[in-house]
Amino acid sequence: MAIKFQQQIVPKEENKSSKSFDLNALLQKEIQFGKSKFNDKKKASFYDELSVLLESGIHLKNALELLVNSQSKILEKQIFQNLLNDLVEGGTLSLSMKKEKSFTKYEYYAIQIGEEMGSLQKITRQLSDFYQRKVQQRSEIIGALTYPVIVLLTALVVVGFMLNFVVPLFVDIFKQNNVDLPVITQFIVTASAFLKRYSLFTLGGIVFSVYMIYRLRKNKEIMRFWQKMILKLPIINNYVKNVKLAQFTQAVSLMSNAKIDITKCLSMGANMILFYPLADALIAIEERIMKGEKVSEAFGEYEYLFNKKMIALLKVAEETNNTAYIFEKLHQQFDFEVKRQSKLIGDVLNPILTIIVGLLVGIILIAMYLPMFRLSSIIG
Repeated sequence: MAIKFQQQIVPKEENKSSKSFDLNALLQKEIQFGKSKFNDKKKASFYDELSVLLESGIHLKNALELLVNSQSKILEKQIFQNLLNDLVEGGTLSLSMKKEKSFTKYEYYAIQIGEEMGSLQKITRQLSDFYQRKVQQRSEIIGALTYPVIVLLTALVVVGFMLNFVVPLFVDIFKQNNVDLPVITQFIVTASAFLKRYSLFTLGGIVFSVYMIYRLRKNKEIMRFWQKMILKLPIINNYVKNVKLAQFTQAVSLMSNAKIDITKCLSMGANMILFYPLADALIAIEERIMKGEKVSEAFGEYEYLFNKKMIALLKVAEETNNTAYIFEKLHQQFDFEVKRQSKLIGDVLNPILTIIVGLLVGIILIAMYLPMFRLSSIIG
């Protein structure tokens, strides 16, 4: 976004240093493959600027005009122009968002409620907070996994290089001198021969698998099956649940502050969550509540998703009629768990992967040098 609400004067020395390579900024930048998208980071900025303009007393139409004129990128400019055109023709912002593929059902429903209640500036502020936290959460996860992924890729490259180029050199020496190979050396030689012979097929298989995963992620039934399998995996299931529950409880907290009914919150939350087991459960819970069942009892039917502590706090929310506060506390708890587990994943994976790399390289070297001792005795 290009709107500047305050001009800052940067000293020459700071301006000079800002041109230098910033690794941290690079790692936190959202990488997009293919066509550029109106991603969460851009949405956070859009809602932030729109809320500031609305809170300043500027009419929605004028606010959108300012946003359109401030854009330098074609995608954002076109999206905001479409919103403005619909508004000029007598439509509403929510209906205009419904037409745009860049916005989710959650955003459409939230903006619609803001228009009906006359609190659009408050809703846009809450949407900004939601997407800012979502981007921050993604950065924390990426930060925790960046180093382990780099180590793993380095291990694959090093082992692949040794099996393809280093091991064959030793094999030629062993063959020329008719050296009997130990079992471990025979295994490494076999692995080297297999990799060298089928390296192109292996690489093609990896590329094809990545491509198929990328394509199949849009298939709802396949993703639903895969996400259910994730919930059965130890350790990983708790981490994934905490990430999704942190997003869900934040959304409900923001909507409850806007005086939105709990059933509407659940409906919007189901549309917002890109995790089918949780979304399906929320839809079922909404139906139970509509039939007269208590909120805590409805949530209690899905203990594999919602822990007993959360259900107990929901019972408190019912008794005190303080849903927004309880969900805010739940969000803080899940958010804390996500940060703790992200750090723990990095702290645990880093040494484990480093040890694995060392073991793999060590095993290959030992397998190659064991026959060398026999060869030295033959030559001697």
